[in-house]
Amino acid sequence: MYEQNEIYEQVLHELIGPFVELKSASLVAAGNHNQGIRLSSSEGDFFLKINFDHEKDTLIKEADGLVKLSSSTFLKVPEVYGTGRIEDYNVLLTEFIPQGRYQLDYWENLGLGLAHLHLTSTPKFGLDEDNFIASLLQRNHEEDTWFDFFVEHRLEPLLGKAYFDRLISLEFLKKFQGIYPSIQDIFPKEKPALLHGDLWSGNVIPTKDGQPCLIDPAIYYGHREMDIAFSKLFGGFDSKFYEAYESILPLEPDFESRMGVYNLYPLLVHLNLFGTAYLPGIERIVKRFTR
Repeated sequence: MYEQNEIYEQVLHELIGPFVELKSASLVAAGNHNQGIRLSSSEGDFFLKINFDHEKDTLIKEADGLVKLSSSTFLKVPEVYGTGRIEDYNVLLTEFIPQGRYQLDYWENLGLGLAHLHLTSTPKFGLDEDNFIASLLQRNHEEDTWFDFFVEHRLEPLLGKAYFDRLISLEFLKKFQGIYPSIQDIFPKEKPALLHGDLWSGNVIPTKDGQPCLIDPAIYYGHREMDIAFSKLFGGFDSKFYEAYESILPLEPDFESRMGVYNLYPLLVHLNLFGTAYLPGIERIVKRFTR
């Protein structure tokens, strides 16, 4: 069994080059599935994400998402150096982003950059491959309409998982499915937009020069209002962000009335990951759209 530093050295040697010397390693983030390590080396600092998910390619999909984001917006996105598997570890090595203080134009630039991202389009909703949101599989089978994609590949898989794991009752599952006719026509007709997919405040960090950097994406082509709704679910985004976004891509009227429907997806994600503390929020939205 390798020692931790030996693993870190092997990551650097395989993904950067055999000439790289590891100087130090420090833990900067730890979650239920991943650890984030700052590797200081003779070639500078790197960020290593590492996990033990033997049957999942979460980090490969994350790397794909980062590369796609980087090519689709002027916002900062960490450069990807590579992915791989060492011993029992899955690894993703990226640029290390030193953090600083917000500059005065931070929120405006974030809004403009997200609008720039959302202008990237494709004919169908979805993606050419499945990926993950956190540790949960995110199905991306392409569909012609947002309603079909949203119901079949966002709501139904996680609703079924919640029922299978006994987080919801059969009665509530049927009640939830009963809102589909009510929500079918509430979404504005728009082209598919490239989404970050997991846009909460923890997935946007200020760089050393105080500008926004996007991390931890769960990308797909969806309705652009999904990202906006997700950003409002847990708060943390300044009003200047929304004003700047709408200066490029104004939201259609009555967005606030649709916002809860979009957020059924992230709430189902949290229900499946963290338990029934998130169920009341789902129940309130479902009640509002129950006929």
